[in-house]
Amino acid sequence: MKRTIIIVIEGIDGSGKTVQFNMLKEKLIAMGKSVATRSFPRYGSYFGEQIGRYLSGNGAVPATEVDNKSMALWFALDRWESFSDYRDGETDYLLINRYVMSNAVYQSIRDGDSDISDWVIDLEFNHFKLPRPDVTLFFSVATKWASDNVLKKERRDYVEEAKDVYEASPGIQSRARELYLKCARRYGGISVIECMGESGMLGVEEISQKVTEELERLGLL
Repeated sequence: MKRTIIIVIEGIDGSGKTVQFNMLKEKLIAMGKSVATRSFPRYGSYFGEQIGRYLSGNGAVPATEVDNKSMALWFALDRWESFSDYRDGETDYLLINRYVMSNAVYQSIRDGDSDISDWVIDLEFNHFKLPRPDVTLFFSVATKWASDNVLKKERRDYVEEAKDVYEASPGIQSRARELYLKCARRYGGISVIECMGESGMLGVEEISQKVTEELERLGLL
């Protein structure tokens, strides 16, 4: 039976995830593959709309003041609702921009919070039965470069300012990067794509080539 290959794109805010997500999609289509895509959170969904309020800081409380397991549940429910109509095998590939690891990392690294990565992974994969990816690609970018890239983002409907409450905290982004790398060592199925060179961040084509080489190495292309 044909099955869908699931590839997840992860990274701290401003790491170029969406650019690489779109480049990989176009590359797969050019190869004659059928490709479906999903991006999380879905700010137009029932649960995603509330997430947007938390992240913007325009709701009753900002995301940084909600306890980590409660915040993680909002993100998990958004994905659970999204996958209610998912059917494995309908396309050759499913590309996901931010998935379970984002939830595990970002809800674990706020000031005073504990590492709840194992709890989040159990919640989403074992309790909600979300499909497990064939690989998660983590784009490793220095925090300073990623922060500068966030300022170049187009305005998003869920936030009035250039950055949301997570993006605005350099401390959070640095801790997120460290935990992503720790999770890559702790769990299987996570490939680190190093995006930094001697003089700064690599070009998008160089990074895209690294993605292609890693997927070929894993037998996913």
